[in-house]
Amino acid sequence: MNRRTFAAGVGAAGGVAVLSACSTYGTDADDSVAAATNGGVLGNEVQVPTGSGTMSAWFYHPSAGNHPAVIMWPDIAGVRPAAKAMGERLAAEGFAVIVPDPYWRDEGHAMFEDFADFMENDGFKKVGPYREKFSADTVMADTASIVAWLDAQDVVDKSKGIGTRGHCMTGSWTIWAAHGSPDRVKVAGSMHGGGLVTDAPTSPHKMIVDSATYLIGIAEDDDAKQHEAKSALKAALDAAGAEGVVDVYAAGHGWTVPDSPAYDKAEAERAYDVYLSMLKAL
Repeated sequence: MNRRTFAAGVGAAGGVAVLSACSTYGTDADDSVAAATNGGVLGNEVQVPTGSGTMSAWFYHPSAGNHPAVIMWPDIAGVRPAAKAMGERLAAEGFAVIVPDPYWRDEGHAMFEDFADFMENDGFKKVGPYREKFSADTVMADTASIVAWLDAQDVVDKSKGIGTRGHCMTGSWTIWAAHGSPDRVKVAGSMHGGGLVTDAPTSPHKMIVDSATYLIGIAEDDDAKQHEAKSALKAALDAAGAEGVVDVYAAGHGWTVPDSPAYDKAEAERAYDVYLSMLKAL
């Protein structure tokens, strides 16, 4: 599958944000970037302060009012047009969506144009050293910084809980986020997440809390590799007294991401609808 095929998949999923107009939201006036004005959604690159540096992210929200917030982490290929389009689409549903750069401690977001670029240019090898810096503790610390930033924005409805959604590498991050920020993170959506059931003390299935609702979507090939994971996750939800759904989707790993070779529109939409219903209950 080549990059042209991937791009067609993005277009079928709703397209990449069309950047126009000028906004200084979240930036200094001299450093303003273009804002997305697609269907009443505004979008901009923002900077989130953390205890160990500044995290870049993209922030999308309806042009009027205040709205529940969602943290949407991209997959292993990082922030790119497909990830931004996913954030913009969810913002159009009535949410303030931040798409953080998972690699902000290192080279950052401008590494790959799309998943094809990631595959063609040794993406796994390139980000390997960056991934080694991730842990439950770093994810929870980053989440706390993002939550604090979101709660300082006028467009965020702070009377509502915050949703999270992660893909592949970041699927586990949603569960850690709910564990580390239980007062604010109320929905955790893990799409084809890896490493959800391990022997580690910080295994995501051991960190489920009753303050959040969970959607744990498992790819059928991931289920084939670890049959017992879904049962362990369901048992963990029950043990914690948490609401949630653990479901195996009839698609391969990566099925929810429009520029992934495994993208499956029908199953991606099914997962999207379930997740959206959870967000609307915030």
